[in-house]
Amino acid sequence: MGGFRTQSLFLVNNFQFQIMLRFTLILCCALGFNILVAQDHSDSPWHIPATDIDANNYYGITVANGVVGLVSSPEPMKVKDVVLNGVYDYYQRGRVSNILKTFNHMNLDLDVDGQRIGRRDISNFSQAVDMRNGQLVTSFDVGDDVSVIHRLMSLRHLPYTAMSIVEVTPKRDLELTATSTIEAPNHLNDVRNYYAEIDRPHVVVPLMTSVAESPSGKQKVAASVSFIFEEEHGHEPDLIHEDWDYNRHLTKFRKAIKAGETYTFSVVGSTCASRQFEDPHNEAERLTIFAKLEGRDRLLMRHQQAWDRLWESDIIIEGDLRSQRAVRSMLYHLYSFARAGTSYSLSPMGLSGLGYNGHVFWDTEIWMYPPILAMQPDMARSIMEYRYERLGSAKQNAFSHGYEGAMYPWESADDGTEDTPVWALTGPFQHHISGDVAWACWKYYQVTKDKLWLRDRGWPIIKEVADFWTSRVERNGAGQYDIKNVIGANEWLENIDNNAYTNGMAITVLRYATQAAEELGLTPDPDWNHVADNIPLIQFPDGTTRENDTYEGEMIKQADANLLAYPMKIVQGDDRIRQDLEYYEPRMSPNGPAMSVAVLATLYARLGEAEEAFRLFEKSYQPNEVPPFGVISETAGGTNPYFATGAGGTLQTVIFGFGGLDITDEGIVQRKSSLPKAWKSLTITGVGPNKETFKVE
Repeated sequence: MGGFRTQSLFLVNNFQFQIMLRFTLILCCALGFNILVAQDHSDSPWHIPATDIDANNYYGITVANGVVGLVSSPEPMKVKDVVLNGVYDYYQRGRVSNILKTFNHMNLDLDVDGQRIGRRDISNFSQAVDMRNGQLVTSFDVGDDVSVIHRLMSLRHLPYTAMSIVEVTPKRDLELTATSTIEAPNHLNDVRNYYAEIDRPHVVVPLMTSVAESPSGKQKVAASVSFIFEEEHGHEPDLIHEDWDYNRHLTKFRKAIKAGETYTFSVVGSTCASRQFEDPHNEAERLTIFAKLEGRDRLLMRHQQAWDRLWESDIIIEGDLRSQRAVRSMLYHLYSFARAGTSYSLSPMGLSGLGYNGHVFWDTEIWMYPPILAMQPDMARSIMEYRYERLGSAKQNAFSHGYEGAMYPWESADDGTEDTPVWALTGPFQHHISGDVAWACWKYYQVTKDKLWLRDRGWPIIKEVADFWTSRVERNGAGQYDIKNVIGANEWLENIDNNAYTNGMAITVLRYATQAAEELGLTPDPDWNHVADNIPLIQFPDGTTRENDTYEGEMIKQADANLLAYPMKIVQGDDRIRQDLEYYEPRMSPNGPAMSVAVLATLYARLGEAEEAFRLFEKSYQPNEVPPFGVISETAGGTNPYFATGAGGTLQTVIFGFGGLDITDEGIVQRKSSLPKAWKSLTITGVGPNKETFKVE
């Protein structure tokens, strides 16, 4: 059956109920009621549970707010890594910059009667990600002594601040010791540790702070933490600060608690760098003081309100819990890794670690950006702002290579210069990235119709990229404006001529440049359409798209020629699209990245072949899930999660395949679509600037 569109008001009563429930829970917190209870999340579409946790086969899940990413650990109340978005330095990894791991400032320890609790001491250990509220919830028992619930969140409304809430329920009278630790990773230099108590008339604010230099000294980084105690527990306990060594210090307190009386405390911590603030030391402390004096309940309320607003844009699958949870996990991760109101982009691994050095590739614009653009246009604007701010570097890169216009780097980091390791030829030769950036600019305008943005931000990029392509082609006669010596989307074939994806994207953005000029009342360069008309797209004798001039059916790393049908619309007609699908699917390596299978699934869904699309949809992520949360690795059997690129590809299958949505000059429209038998219905809420709802049954 076809899809239809309604206004998102049809879900308002349910949403209002969720808001009322949320405020009720917050009120219960404020009144001291015990609501933090361990639950069975096995049937929840909003939770990703991990009950069978093997520390030797554990791939953490990330809680993040678009700036600070906290990667989970198999150790109770510990964080494996803290990743700071937008901050790069040199770790001596490939002679290129890396996204920065900062202080690990949210680790906690508990002692019972002076005995430190470790993995060996606990039972009933479980972790679950509460996607609805952006929290990692960990629970465990310590013999006949205590039960513990620990919640960790990177506060959505405070970009540099995180919070932990710890609830301890003793089974006998005992003395609890709780310790908050700041630890510096080995790559930070000149670590300085500080402790102070700010004494105000009605409150004492304890601050534990660490400051250091990044590996090259380019950045100063800082982290500061403080305890939050609740009034119902009486006077705040005395704190003890201990300096262990230059890389580690801690603050702790002791508390006698009685059997059955639940004791709750919280820790707030802020981290930032000189890339973000001229004085990160003072700013980290100011932000932590602010969070401390806001208090747990106000922080929790505003954090949950921020996630409520994000989840107004949701994907609801009826009839298939596995698909629902997986798709919502993908949305959760993209929402966690991006942030509106910034100029941060996305790396293939988001804020989950150092994968691909945290650099920005085509993965952003072609794979992760389209679902974000549909669901969160303000986030998409931030991603485009990253590219606009680095337009000058792209123009310098074109100049260095003898071209006009703007040539974006294959791997971009801080300043937008090329940051690809020298051994990888993708840096000098994977030129389609410039087209990908300009393509994304026009898509943003198609969705938002923001002409002021187009004039001030999108047009400068689109124009310079068009000028790059007119200088990049070799004009060898009619129909032979060749683009030679490139690496295409299929990176296994290097230094080839007339790559299908590269040529197709060049044609597409040259035509977009003409459209953009006309939209702004400007005179387009006639050379743009002239060059677009003469760039060749090579075919085999039977009409199948040929990946490049010399391609003879070799195994390929990832989709290339198929991308001419989607997201580009150069290859049209069901028979032509299916012909390319049938040719290239068996030639895709099983060791290739996840998003390639997703684009095949999207194309089959757009052809109306729902069951074939569903087979490929499941293949695009299920073989790549790793324990215990099922986070996605880049390849089947891979070990480098979280692969946000793959998540973006699979989400496109749902939104632009099964959901039938399409980005056009008329905005986001819905085409006729159909669902696999496993799904009863598909509802996509909060789409585009007008927050529309689309449904397929």
